[in-house]
Amino acid sequence: MNTLFPIFVKPDQIHILLVGGGPIGLEKFQAIIHNNDQAKVTVIASEICCEFKIILMQYAHVRFEERDFVESDLDHKHLVMLATNNHELNDEIRALASARFILLNAADKPQLCDFYLGSIVKKGNLKIAISTNGKSPTIAKRVKELLQNMLPEEIDDTLELMSQLRDQLKGDFQAKVTALNEHTKSLVERDGDQ
Repeated sequence: MNTLFPIFVKPDQIHILLVGGGPIGLEKFQAIIHNNDQAKVTVIASEICCEFKIILMQYAHVRFEERDFVESDLDHKHLVMLATNNHELNDEIRALASARFILLNAADKPQLCDFYLGSIVKKGNLKIAISTNGKSPTIAKRVKELLQNMLPEEIDDTLELMSQLRDQLKGDFQAKVTALNEHTKSLVERDGDQ
């Protein structure tokens, strides 16, 4: 059973530490920046691959240092993402992060994770996160592709219209919910039911 509690964080309002400078570190970095190019990220790695360095230099607000991790790297951080294959280092950072109540994600190590990074479907302002509870990123990727193809490009126009409607509605919370539900029910009705 998937007991995860899904949330969406604002990466420009928290500080993320990414440890690892190889292809997996680059992949994690791109996932963060793709969602918010103003994300507050610090990258620490004993070695940062050339491609990753080139991309990092495009983001003046992102701090990166090519050196070994030290405990003070956790100061003022809210999330930690590990992208190293150094098991001892991962275990050390896991323990230090836990002692500081910092949430941690470790690439390909679900047993170390406090949270997982889901596959993301994004169409304008609509964002859908997909989780397989850490069981199969490949299945999550396939579901992402399916949803990406199924969602109409016009969904963002619909979201904008619904936002404007919500702002114009009068009444208490329940009255607004009822009115918005009435306007959106056609989105889930089958062709034969209409």
